[in-house]
Amino acid sequence: MSERYKEAGVDIDAGAAAVAAMKEAIRSTFTANVLADVGSFGGVFALDHLPPQPALVASIDGVGTKVKLAAEFGRWRAIGHDLVNHCVNDILVQNARPLFFLDYLATSRLDPAAAAEVVTGVAEACRAVGCALIGGETAEMPGVYAEGALDVAGAIVGLVSRQNLLPKPETMEAGDALIGLASSGPHTNGYSLIRKLIAGRDLSDLLPDGRTLVDALLAPHRCYLPHVDAIQRAGFEIKGMAHITGGGLLDNLPRILPERLAARIVVRSWERPPIFELLLRWGELDLVEAHRVFNMGVGMVLVTPAGVAEPILDLLPDAVVIGRLVERQDEVAVKLIF
Repeated sequence: MSERYKEAGVDIDAGAAAVAAMKEAIRSTFTANVLADVGSFGGVFALDHLPPQPALVASIDGVGTKVKLAAEFGRWRAIGHDLVNHCVNDILVQNARPLFFLDYLATSRLDPAAAAEVVTGVAEACRAVGCALIGGETAEMPGVYAEGALDVAGAIVGLVSRQNLLPKPETMEAGDALIGLASSGPHTNGYSLIRKLIAGRDLSDLLPDGRTLVDALLAPHRCYLPHVDAIQRAGFEIKGMAHITGGGLLDNLPRILPERLAARIVVRSWERPPIFELLLRWGELDLVEAHRVFNMGVGMVLVTPAGVAEPILDLLPDAVVIGRLVERQDEVAVKLIF
């Protein structure tokens, strides 16, 4: 039976080999809360030591067409980091801390080594933030995915006390500072355009920051949990956070602002990484469009009281004040000052 299935394009033995290669990486993320081993039908996570009025925060995402560029260069492990860090940042903006993660990997024909590398990257990123990888799925679907194609997605569940949920738009006021945390590159957005712009170019070329073009494009999505932890441990108030993903600053900041306020951002207040300067030039992009397609060097924006901005900058060397909140005069929620 399995031979006929293999002739149809699905190799059960390859799937078993992939799972075997992943097991130790997955188990390395387990905490005392994990109550089921690898291979169980469902992951089981014990909810011990809950805060007052606990709230679960969940998110699911992928890495877009960055996975196609990663495939060309065999950079599978970094894709695992991309997947986890994106999801961690998405729940972090609501002040949640990760509990557990589930991944999904689908391909036309399973390569056990590549699949194991992706999941090893997922496990490494999970361990770094204390998150248990409690389940996943590896699917081989010939005829659905193009030959050689691979896609990944991940779901995360985190925990926060209801009283600590963010954002708190009712506390925001004109004059509050907007603090930008540097990105590591394009993260996981804009790669359909990026792949078009780099077609036929030598990706081993060096950028002014010393990285090759391919290293800059495949740098893992940065995780901002350590930065937020450091700010909150120091006692500095954060009123809201925006993860700068698809839609850039223009589409993501309005998601946390009250209708009475707008974000005034001074674009020249931070230095754009060289990779974005190249993409701007190659794509002949209008600056406004570029700030919707790419993060342009800012991966997370924090809204804080003006008085704590300088102490936060002292705490985080690569943070910068990129603007302020102002009274909204029209329908424009984000005003870019070039």
